[in-house]
Amino acid sequence: MRPTVLAALSVFALGLPVSTFAAGGGADPPKIEAVKPSKPADPAFAQAKAMIEQQKNYAGAIPLLQGVVQRDPRNADAYNLLGFATRASGNPQGSLQYYTQALAIDAKHLGAHEYLGEAYLMLDRPAEADQMLARLDSLCVFGCAEYRMLKAAIANYKQGKKPTI
Repeated sequence: MRPTVLAALSVFALGLPVSTFAAGGGADPPKIEAVKPSKPADPAFAQAKAMIEQQKNYAGAIPLLQGVVQRDPRNADAYNLLGFATRASGNPQGSLQYYTQALAIDAKHLGAHEYLGEAYLMLDRPAEADQMLARLDSLCVFGCAEYRMLKAAIANYKQGKKPTI
């Protein structure tokens, strides 16, 4: 292979900045632009996430997440988690609006596609779950956990086992 091709492959394989291999021989080091800090996470989101993951307190997390999305209506992750908490609390029909809102904010939100597909299975709507799986297949070029999880849930559904959460 030619040295330039090898260098280019190294850039992609090692994740090195492209400027490392830029042509020229200037003495100035590459300039790195300052990354703007993202806005701080809402403490209620972290609390709700902990309630869900550690305590399995889905119903208790719902009002916290409702407050998060009220303060930040563009928070797709909060809508997705609100959908999960609602579904896990026994209301898969009610979760649909939250997953749909998460996807309206971020059409490529992998978790919302997976969870929406699982909600559809809970509601005996396998064709719509298959649509979510197809969407994940197009979003996950090299595969992803969300695709594998929904694919397994659909396979289980076809064997008569509905997802519980």
